[in-house]
This record gives sequence, C-alpha cells and structure tokens, in this order.
Amino acid sequence: MEIQHLTSFDGPNIFSYKPTVQMIVKLGDLVDTPTKELKNFNERIIKMFPGLVEHKCSLGCRGGFIRRLQEGTYLAHVTEHLCLEMQYLLGYDCKFGRTRQLNDDVYQIIYGCKHPKVGEECAKTVINIINQLIMDCEIQWENELNRLKTTCLNYEMGFSTRAIAEEARKRGIPVSDIDNSGILRLGYGKYQKIIAATLYENTSSVAVDIACDKTLTKYLLNEVSIPTPPSCRCATVDDALNFAQEYGYPLVLKPNSGHQGHSVCTNLSSPAELSNAFKLMLSNDVDDIIIEKQIQGKDYRVLVINGKAEAAALRVPPFIKGDGKSTIKELIDQLNQDELRGFGHEKALTKIEVDDLLKDFISKQGYTITSIPAKNKLVYLRANANLSTGGMAIDCTDLIHPQNKELAERAAKAIGLDIAGIDIISPDLAIPLVTNQGAIIEVNAAPGIRMHLKPFKGKSRNIVAPILDMIYPPGKPASIPLITITGTNGKTTTTRMIGHVLKKAKYNVGMTTTHGIYFNDNCLEYGDTTGPRSAKKVLNNRLVDIAVLETARGGILRDGLAYEKADIAVFTNLTNDHLGIDNINSLEDLLNVKSLVIEAVHKNGTCVLNADDEWVMKVKEKAQSNIILYSTRPQNPYLLQHVQNGGEVIYQSGEYIYYSNGHVAQKIIKVQHIPATLNGSLKHNIYNSLAAIGALKAFGLPLEQIETSMQSFYSDERTNPGRFNIYEIKDFKVILDYGHNFDGYKFTIEGIKNLQPNRMIGVIGVPGDRRDEDIRQVGELCGESFDYLIIKEDKNLRGRKRTEVANLLYEAAAQKNPFLEIILEEEIALIKALEYAQKGDIIAVFFEEFESLAKILNSKIKNLQV
Repeated sequence: MEIQHLTSFDGPNIFSYKPTVQMIVKLGDLVDTPTKELKNFNERIIKMFPGLVEHKCSLGCRGGFIRRLQEGTYLAHVTEHLCLEMQYLLGYDCKFGRTRQLNDDVYQIIYGCKHPKVGEECAKTVINIINQLIMDCEIQWENELNRLKTTCLNYEMGFSTRAIAEEARKRGIPVSDIDNSGILRLGYGKYQKIIAATLYENTSSVAVDIACDKTLTKYLLNEVSIPTPPSCRCATVDDALNFAQEYGYPLVLKPNSGHQGHSVCTNLSSPAELSNAFKLMLSNDVDDIIIEKQIQGKDYRVLVINGKAEAAALRVPPFIKGDGKSTIKELIDQLNQDELRGFGHEKALTKIEVDDLLKDFISKQGYTITSIPAKNKLVYLRANANLSTGGMAIDCTDLIHPQNKELAERAAKAIGLDIAGIDIISPDLAIPLVTNQGAIIEVNAAPGIRMHLKPFKGKSRNIVAPILDMIYPPGKPASIPLITITGTNGKTTTTRMIGHVLKKAKYNVGMTTTHGIYFNDNCLEYGDTTGPRSAKKVLNNRLVDIAVLETARGGILRDGLAYEKADIAVFTNLTNDHLGIDNINSLEDLLNVKSLVIEAVHKNGTCVLNADDEWVMKVKEKAQSNIILYSTRPQNPYLLQHVQNGGEVIYQSGEYIYYSNGHVAQKIIKVQHIPATLNGSLKHNIYNSLAAIGALKAFGLPLEQIETSMQSFYSDERTNPGRFNIYEIKDFKVILDYGHNFDGYKFTIEGIKNLQPNRMIGVIGVPGDRRDEDIRQVGELCGESFDYLIIKEDKNLRGRKRTEVANLLYEAAAQKNPFLEIILEEEIALIKALEYAQKGDIIAVFFEEFESLAKILNSKIKNLQV
C-alpha cells in the first residue's frame, strides 16, 4: 500500500465540520485481496489492537468490525478503522470515518481527528504496519506507539491551555494555536486576544518581572502589611550562615527567580545541611539565591483572577507507600503508571522524575533509591508540593477564611497581576494568617490551573470561566463580523462592492479577492488569495473591523474553511467551471463543495442567495440561518414564496432595485445610478449589486447609506480592477475582463453588444486546467460573437502542453469564424489588436495578468494625450 496524498483540515471541510484527515492510498495488487486471505493478518491485527472489538462498523453491534475482518474485508476499510483505533490508544476518542473507491486501485479514506498533525502521523504509521503485516515482518509495536506519543506531546496543548481553549469554544469564541506554540489566539480582527497558559496579553510585563523576583515581591507585600517570612539574598555560604544565626532553623534555600519548585531546598536544620544545600544549588547553576525562614504549616495555593480569589487548594508533596518488597524506585515507577500522570503539563498530574534533589531529600529520611520501605510506610519524595514536580492538590476553596481571601487579593493587587497564584503556608487556611503565624511566601505570574480544574481530591472549579469573563466581559464581542462570498462568477465584484460600501461607512475592511489581500484601499499581498490561508491573514489582522472574504472552490477543497462560522454568506451562482479537477466531476459535486459556505453560518446570521439560479436554490434547505433571496425577476416563484413566508428579498423591477420583507416594498436605488452597471447594460453587475445590497442589508446598514455608497462604485481600474474595465483609445474602446469560463465570456459579450460597437475584436484564452469540452464551448461562443479573434495562451499552462489550449480554441472558433489567428503572448496579442482596431470598434481582452495589460493601455492613452 502506498499513500498518494495526505492532508488534514483543522476546521470545517467538505467531509466534516470538525478536524479531519484525508488520505488517498494506492492498493496496487492488493486491491481485491480480502483480509482472510492474508496469512496471520487478522490474528496479528486483533492482538495489536484489541480495542477493535468495540468497533461496531456497518453491523451496528460490538464486535461488528471483527466479524467483517473474519469474513474478509478489504485493506482500505481496515486502514480507516486502524487510524481511529490508533488515535484512541493515544487518548483521542474519534469515531467518524468513511472509505470510498476513487478508481480501480485507489481509495480515499476519511477519518476524524483531534489534532490534525497527530492524525496524519497515525496514517503513516498504520500504512507502515499494514505493509509489514502483509510481508509477515516482525513489528516493533511498542516503539511505534511510543514514537506517536512523543509526537502527541509536541503538538498537544498543555492542560491549562487546553481547558481555556475548550471553554472559549463553548462560548463561540474563535480559537487557534499560533504555529503549534501552545500560545492561543482568541477572537478575530480587532477583538483578538492572546493568552499563553494563564499569561494574558494585557497582563503588566512589569508585574510579571516583579513576581519573578522573590525579594522584590516580598518588599512590595511588606509595604502593604501582608505577612511574609524573613528572607534575604545570600551571595556566599557565609551570608546564609549569618542569616541562620540571626533567625534560627529550619530554613529554606531557593532561586530568587525560580519557578515550579525547581532547585528548592527546604527544612534545612543545621549549618552542615545549609552548607551542603548551598553547594548543591551552585552546582545546579543557581547563582542568585535567597534564604528564607521556613514557616511551619501546610502548603496552599490561592488563585486570584481579576482581583477576586476564585479557588484555593492544599498542595501535597508526592509520596509512595511501602509494600515491604518493592524499592523506592520501583514504587515511583508504579506511581508514574497512573493514567492521571503525564509528562510536564500534559495531564492532571505530572510524572515524578528521579533526580539529585529527590535522592537528597529521601536521604534525609534515611533512604536511598534502592531502599525497600516497610509495608504502609509513607516516604515523601519532594520537599515542595508543586504539581510540576509530581505533587497533588486537594480543593479547599470553601474552607478559606474571608480574611485570608482578602489578603490574597491584596497581594495580587500589590504586585499588579490580573491573574496570580498566591502561595501561602499556614497550619489551617480556615484561620486568619495573622492569628496562626501563617504567611504568604510567593506570588506567581502565569499560575498553573490544573490543581483547580482537576484536583486529586475535592470539587473541580471552573476557574477558566472568570478568566474568559475578564478577557471578554459579558456583552463584549470576541469576533469581528465576517462576510463570505462564494459561487462561480461575480464573487470578486460582489466582494469589492460590499467592501467599498463598508469603507464608506468608516469601517476598516479586510478583504480577500482573486486579485489580492486588501486592508481598506491598500493591497497587502497580490495574487489569487481566495483560500483559507489568505482569509486567516485578514482574520488575524488586529486593524480589521470587518472581514469580507471571497471564498473559492480550490481553497475549500485544499484546506477547508478558515473559520467555523460566518455572519453572512453570499452564493452568487453555479456553473460548470473547474469540473474534472480534484475529483469534482459534476455540478452536484461542485455544489457540495460550495454549499459548505452556506452551512457554516451562525444561526442568527444570514445567507444571501440568488433565486434566479436553480442550483443555488438547491442549497436553500441547508441554510440554518436567516435567508435573503435576490432576483432580477419580481415574479420569480422562489421569491414570491419566500416573501409569503415572511422572508426578506432584494429584487429588480423595471428601473429600480427594491427591498421587501413581506410588507411594503422599499425602493433602494435606480439601476442606472450604479455606475458599475453601465446604465443597466451589464446584467451581471446588476446581479452582483443585488447580492452586495443583500449582504449589506443583512449587516444592518441603512438602505439610504447603501444607496449613496453604491453610486460611487465604478467598474474601473481603481474600484474594480480587471472587471469590464473600459479604456478609451483614440476613437475605439478596449475592455479588460477576467472572464475565464463560458458564463463569464457570455456576460461580457452581452455587455459589449449593449454598447453597440462597430466591430467586436476578441483576445481570448482559457486556463489550461479546464476540460477540453469547456474550452471548445468558449471557442464556439467567441467564434460566433466576435468579428475578429486573436487567440492567446496563459503563461501558466496548468498541466497542458504549449499551444494545446490555443489549438482547441482555434479549432472550435474556426467552425464559426474564419477571421482569427493565434498569438500566444497576451501582451503581443493586445498590441496586434490595437493596430487592427478601427473607429467605433471594441476590443475585449480576457486576460491572465491584468497589470501588464493595463500598463500598456495607460501608456497608449498618455502618449495620445501628449
């Protein structure tokens, strides 16, 4: 078996609304071989993946897939189930999957995943395992599984970060992991916020620096009468011994800027212990050391969020209980087998590392790592109770005394932290610190929240909720409005019309089109930017107030959608463009791709649909939101039924465009007053105007404002470059248009005829990735429509041989028109057409690259004016 194509989607896609992996595999000679005919295959698969017994498969009952194996199923089907089961072994419960044959020995396998990159790695591993089983090779199963677990750790969020992401998604807040860094971006555009674990972007960097300096932290706490233990920096062991002589034992040594309990030495009870601990810290490259009087009591953490103490936990150092026969090392290994323990911040608890500090700590209790503690004997493994070094937490939020709660809140405020972990040592947190000699020993920036979300004992506290309430207070938006436009023709012009009106309304507009990525009138990036990668550049731009995204077929197929839900979606039309590409072979297939845009709209959003297009009307039932229909025919049955049902419509009747919601119809604008329609002669721009007005009405702009702004949208090089742009050259005209399919050509030709030219000269070409029959259809149309034709060819051949497309066009056009020639370079073809043109002629150039042709024409005009 061979993987021919492997990709993953991290958002809505044509297979699922959730993250999904798409794998295309070539089975070769194995395509018709059932599993029962492969030696030892079924037995070894079931032994390696015993969880397959839970897969119901098409039989719908436990053990269903095992029965299919035994009866003899095919390898593509097996691959699907193994990819799901492999993820289950890694801790991800995914159930969605399907397999279908694309051609003789090639299958497409689709399955759900929690993390796209992990899902892809599972696919590679499964194919490798199946190939080894077929060849009856020995498989290093544990090595494969451990490798995948390491991959998971590289891509998976930490426990706290994951909890924040999950809560944000529940609230409908967009979430993305920036470059798999574990740093989250919440929201879109100007409302986005960045948070790393519990370090929020608005947190004062000065406050974080202070919290990282334990000496400075204590100084500020003491200034506001918050109890802290005596402490000072010590540069030498003599400094530490002098402090001990003044304050007595026991003592604590720790790094002044340390965190997570690393390199902390506690319960130092003699000069010798103090000296040895000091040397140990120096050997661990700790050179900024503080000494502190050790407070007697229990170790507590109070979490303060936005000035309020939200949770408290008792932290317990890790320990093992002797069984009278196992060594301490063996008991630690047993403890680390607990499913709740993972590496770092992966899970609720952390695996215990056997290091020098652990060995030193147990030696004080009379043990070595090979000692065998008596049965039921407790041996503590760390002096501190930090979760990051293996400690455990017991919730005690309901027990904290109000005065202690107030002290914790004051401590966070004294340092200036909006999220703070206040470490308290006290015999009992239910008693005020001032009466039981307790003290605050540290204030932590970016505190871990695992202990509160998943305590070892006690009640779980949803402390992510107040964090998100602080970032996005109730009633405040987390996302900018998002308008998306799909269809075959008219997407770019409709997108530009919407953006134009919104800019006139003083919004900062981020826009993607086939011409580039725009911020207001500035093109930030040239090219065809209608896919999700470009859309994300708009959504992640902090300057953007509103996103207007042209969304094309190719990007959806390649990467899915850039967002989970839009506010407004426009579907312009559907024609047979791009068929035969990416396994899209029919209009039904193409409709399935583009309808994803309509399905991915908020329930309180709006879909704007072309009621004059039968294919667009087929997706009407898929829309789960409000619907606005538009039409150039007032008596359109879909329109009339929609109005009767109380729906909203935009339509042309005579000279005017109207809006109606089933009551009184309102005039919006006279068609001739929209410059892009050329006094109503460009029917396709009337449709584009209707679509744009529908989206703008759905957005909530007043109709009067829409009317005024539409009157300044021209079909020219500045406002709508490359879309029926007219250049006056001497006594004839040149039109540049991006028409690249049959309907695009047809609309442009109709518009030219409405201008009543003397002769029509065409410079034509079609992208090479279109089907032969589609290219010929354009050739026939142009042959019968133009008086003279020059056939050129795109520089990007898109898989074709040189002159192949030009010859197809020539053969088709020549059947209708003998006046034609081939000039492959479109710049040279334009120059030849200019030489051929006479008074009253119109030259139409269907270009590949707009800028070079516009430069030629503008230079010609300038020279004529001199």
